[in-house]
Amino acid sequence: MILLKTKEEIELIRDSARLLGKTLAEVGRHIQPGVTTAFLDNLGEQFIRDNGGIPLCKGYEGFPAAFCISVNDVVVHGIPSDNFFIKEGDNVSLDCVIEYNGYVSDSAYTFTCGETSSEMQRLLKVTKEALYIGLEKCKAGNRIGDIGHAVQQHCEKNGYSIVRELCGHGVGFKMHESPNVPNYGVPGTGSLLKEGMVIAVEPMVCMGSKNVVFSREDGWTCRTKDGKPAAHFEHTVAIGANGPDILTTFDFIEQQ
Repeated sequence: MILLKTKEEIELIRDSARLLGKTLAEVGRHIQPGVTTAFLDNLGEQFIRDNGGIPLCKGYEGFPAAFCISVNDVVVHGIPSDNFFIKEGDNVSLDCVIEYNGYVSDSAYTFTCGETSSEMQRLLKVTKEALYIGLEKCKAGNRIGDIGHAVQQHCEKNGYSIVRELCGHGVGFKMHESPNVPNYGVPGTGSLLKEGMVIAVEPMVCMGSKNVVFSREDGWTCRTKDGKPAAHFEHTVAIGANGPDILTTFDFIEQQ
């Protein structure tokens, strides 16, 4: 069942989303060569808790960390480790879900560590563009397929591929709610978008093939099958009568 939110509830989700945006910025500014992904995770968890939030990824179906930290060919769900050191030129996706005052927000941003290749920069640019192109379709009267189609068209026309096994979702009261929000689709299909819906839109885009593999060792880590890089950007958004109300923000990251 799709759970609609009142205007008051959407404002409370926005409060959660603002703390999440500050958290991603705080962790992101510590991404540098030689830093471990576990260090970033610990720093982020402390920041969330110090500001009255709860990191919902930690303990979710056994996931051991507050952040999914995915580097280079890891698409999503990378598990932070004391043994994984970030290198110059890496792309590092931070994906986090928090609860604040009882309301939930979800966001992801792919950073680069120092200087990176022009190919990597272009992948990140197109993926982020695809997020906002998809968000433009988050208007009452449209359908879920309109969002996915817009994302897919932009990425594929630029020579990239869309992961099929993973998707966005409803959010706000819990981490994962209905409906699912794929990053591909057919216009005019899927659930009708209604004012009061809150969803997470999150393009997961591969430089090479769309095929992915999941780690047998940890059950979480999702990598590109061909070993080529991937990128991931995500916003929590409320469906408005006239367009999207983007609740999460990248402003704290991009003002640094």
